Formats: sequence, C-alpha cells, structure tokens
Amino acid sequence: MKEIVTFVEMTARDQLVPADPVPGLALAQVDRDAPLVTELLARVGAPYGWPSASRTPEQWDRWFAQCPNRTFWLLSFQDEPAGTVVYDLHPGNEVEIEIFGLLPEFVGKGLGGSALTLAVERAWELIPEVSRVWLHTSSQDHPRALPNYHRRGFRTYTTQEGERG
Repeated sequence: MKEIVTFVEMTARDQLVPADPVPGLALAQVDRDAPLVTELLARVGAPYGWPSASRTPEQWDRWFAQCPNRTFWLLSFQDEPAGTVVYDLHPGNEVEIEIFGLLPEFVGKGLGGSALTLAVERAWELIPEVSRVWLHTSSQDHPRALPNYHRRGFRTYTTQEGERG
C-alpha cells in the first residue's frame, strides 16, 4: 500500500496556535510499565494499521528499550481515557511526539485540536531549552491529522514516499 509520511516541526514555542480549550480534557503522565500504556497504543493505532496494534510482548520490550527517555501520557476526557501521547527526547534538546492519537470512540467529537494543543504545550515543557518539537504522520492516518498539525502551527519540512506493509 502506497504511503506518504509527512514530517512537521515547530522551532519556537510561540509558533503554537492553540485551539480553544475543551472542558474536561486533560493530559497526565503515566508510568511506562502500566498495562494501560500498551492497551492505549494498540487501540489508538488499530484503525490506521500502526505497529502498536499487533506487537508481541517481545516486540513491545524492544520498542520500549529503543528510547529509554521515552515518556507516556494519558489524554483523558471527563476522567475517561481518551487517547495517548508518547514523547521521545533527542540530542540537541529536541522533543519528538512519537505518538499522538485518540481512541476510536473519541474521534470526531471535537477533541483533536485541543488535545494536540495540550500535547504540544507539554512537549515544550519536558526539558529545559527545547529547541524543536517535531512529529510525523502518514497518509494512512486519520485524514484530519495533518491539517490539525498545520492549524496548530507545525510546518512541513520533508515528506517520504514508500510502501507500507
């Protein structure tokens, strides 16, 4: 299946164009060993064919070990798990939003812009002197993902075409 991966970035905190807040939407850190982490990642990624939807325990172990600075966050709406954000900290004070997504039952409810705003605000606070926040999205992801990133102030810096599968 043909896929276009788009990489977007912000190089200054003031580039963020926040969405209106949604009452009851919150972002809180979760321990990386919590069973909720793999459950959320599998459920968020299932509609889009993400690797997290079908990882074996051994594959999860390798994925967790890839980036020891990886942190995990729960998006909740009215105290219910609604999605997840995963950050990777990179040299040069860069923060990658490795994963951002809502659970299928929360997609299309007007939470995406506000959830992304919370995720980006947290990214700029994770370490002192963040120089860049970036992420990538696929043409196989939700069709509103890339437009949401652009509306929040991310700019595309490269794309890659390939095959998924």
